[in-house]
Amino acid sequence: MVERASTPGVNGKALTAQRPEDIRNVVLVGHSGSGKTTLVEALAMATGALTRAGRVEDGTCVSDYDDIEQRQHRSVQLSVVPVGWDGIKINLIDTPGYVDFVGELRAGLRAADAALFVISAAAGADGVGGQTLALWEECAAVGMPRALVITHLDAARADFDDMAATCRDVLGGGAAERVLPLHLPVYGKLGADGHRPVIGLVDLLTERVFDYSAGAHTQTTATPEQSALLEQARGRLIEGIIAESEDETLMERYLEGEQIDLATVVTDLERAVARGTFHPILIAAPPPEGAREGLGMVEVLDLIARGFPTPAEHPVSAADPARGSRPAPLACDPAAPLAAEVIRTTSDPYVGRLSLVRVFSGTLRPDETVHVCGHGVDGHGPDGAGHDHDADERVGALSAPFGKQQRPIGEAIAGDIACVGKLGHAETGDTLSARETPLLIEPWPMPEPLLPVAVRAHSKADEDKLSQGLSRLVAEDPSVHLEQNSQTHQLVLWCLGEAHRDVALERLRSRFGVQVDTIEHRVALRETFASTASGRGRHVKQSGGHGQYAICEIEVDPLPEGSGIEFVDKVVGGVVPRQFIPSVEKGVRALAARGIAGGYPLVDVRVTLFDGKAHSVDSSDAAFQTAGALALREAAAAARVSLLEPIAEVAVTVSDDYVGAVLSDLSSRRGRVLGTEPATAGRTVIRAEVPELELSRYAIDLRSISHGSGRFTRAYSRHDSMPPQLADSIRSQAEATV
Repeated sequence: MVERASTPGVNGKALTAQRPEDIRNVVLVGHSGSGKTTLVEALAMATGALTRAGRVEDGTCVSDYDDIEQRQHRSVQLSVVPVGWDGIKINLIDTPGYVDFVGELRAGLRAADAALFVISAAAGADGVGGQTLALWEECAAVGMPRALVITHLDAARADFDDMAATCRDVLGGGAAERVLPLHLPVYGKLGADGHRPVIGLVDLLTERVFDYSAGAHTQTTATPEQSALLEQARGRLIEGIIAESEDETLMERYLEGEQIDLATVVTDLERAVARGTFHPILIAAPPPEGAREGLGMVEVLDLIARGFPTPAEHPVSAADPARGSRPAPLACDPAAPLAAEVIRTTSDPYVGRLSLVRVFSGTLRPDETVHVCGHGVDGHGPDGAGHDHDADERVGALSAPFGKQQRPIGEAIAGDIACVGKLGHAETGDTLSARETPLLIEPWPMPEPLLPVAVRAHSKADEDKLSQGLSRLVAEDPSVHLEQNSQTHQLVLWCLGEAHRDVALERLRSRFGVQVDTIEHRVALRETFASTASGRGRHVKQSGGHGQYAICEIEVDPLPEGSGIEFVDKVVGGVVPRQFIPSVEKGVRALAARGIAGGYPLVDVRVTLFDGKAHSVDSSDAAFQTAGALALREAAAAARVSLLEPIAEVAVTVSDDYVGAVLSDLSSRRGRVLGTEPATAGRTVIRAEVPELELSRYAIDLRSISHGSGRFTRAYSRHDSMPPQLADSIRSQAEATV
């Protein structure tokens, strides 16, 4: 690429753009430790937006500034750093690399128009593992342009050629010539540790050498040795670019020996990158101590400004919820009706709720009234459209995010990203639109949280604040699901993994002032009769005056799954007066709901009342309720009662290398494999039925077994009988806790 001059941002003032064509929204994607945050900071330093690595002028961090991030030394939330380059405003969107925070990453994908995949050479082949490939394919599915940046070339045993070849093989998708390097590294002198540092780059197209050894971007001429090395790589790069050219005659002319003009090749490269059909590999490293420009920063910024698409080239669709219209692409025009989406929500102790918003159409201005519309979260409304997600609300102050700072701005035009203060009704994923023309943008897909965490308030004071704290937590992070289980009577947070769980609980404590205790998660078990049995309930008490007298005899028969409790009256001769038969049924159903053996609900039985006795004075509704319950308890003692456990139908998608390990693990969990089928290249889907008791930690264990490449979904299938030994053990534990 051709070198261009930078346009430094002014510290303390927000960068603004007058046209959508002058904006680039770029999300940084990569595994944890790949160097995304370091790259963001180095790019900000190269543009003058930062005074020193990772710091703005007041000393605060530009990224990973949250208290939790500071303590855990890793990114747990999305952050936006705007920088200026050659008259272009570039919104750099830094995302967490750890798989537990993929919800934040997908929010970043929605906010962006192109992606930089950051690959650590120190990680070797693991740097382009299953998680990276899955995200690459996710971007490909929506046509998002992508480029790669290889970092950590200074690490021991790091090899650029090997890393570039791995990227081509894994991410090329059968077209490896679409993933090629634009530069080759220039190595310095061999150090005492046997390592040669990277001090510069050779541009394969212009054949120029950029020297960064002094901490600045300077141009030199290639040595004969460097020229010999780049010849083969340059020819391969030019062929790869020409293959994606819109000029179909170009390849034929090139193969016939015609010298293609460099300007034509560069133009075709930029177009292919913007279309998402060619994915260049770049090299980057942070600046040395005291220097401003890191290795490759100019080249990365130049590619973003010239090769990545504008917001107008990556439209998002929206529909009119009132009219039920089909989604249509939004016009990225500041003069069009407003359509924006809340990308993430946070709570600031000083300014209250902050909504990070990507504007797709129109212009967002402070003090205007907008329509807030969403799809409903966690059961808000029976039709999925929450009542508190369909309201008009006044926009507060607008600001541009820059680390922990909020820099005031007057408006946010189509294509830009801004923060909106004090939107009380808006939650992550909601749409902001003009009040006169309400619109609804289909939310981005969120992973299903599959790690259950049962919680309870630590104290009475926490109990009073628990409901509000949990509501705010779910509003901020839609990848956390809240469940009030009516069968186990537990409050359950469903999370994506252990790290996600820890952050959610820490946010409850530090941000919302709610302390909770975690308790063992209970699975909703049930009981049923495995054989027919009879029982007699006798409740007779005389204590002077009116006594209590009720006798009933019942027979209990097992029924097919899903039948519930069926009560049949076969009393003849009036031995049980008609007015007391409902009392017997009420007592039976009450005991069935409480459980008869291990405290689990009784289901799928027919209870037949066929005989009994009553007293003209002492019989009562309460007496026959008690007699009915006693009769059912006696029948249970005489019969074999089975404990039923829920069975989930599980679909595990895993790399082919780990199919055997996953199958073995499923068998150890009492799973029944239904079959396997190929998924995408190199992956297999395993379908199985697994007891839910065995799945409580499966989200964690599968990640370990598959080295992060596996994911699974589950859906309730049925309740099935539990093995007797396991059932006895669970009943013993239940009795011990009573």
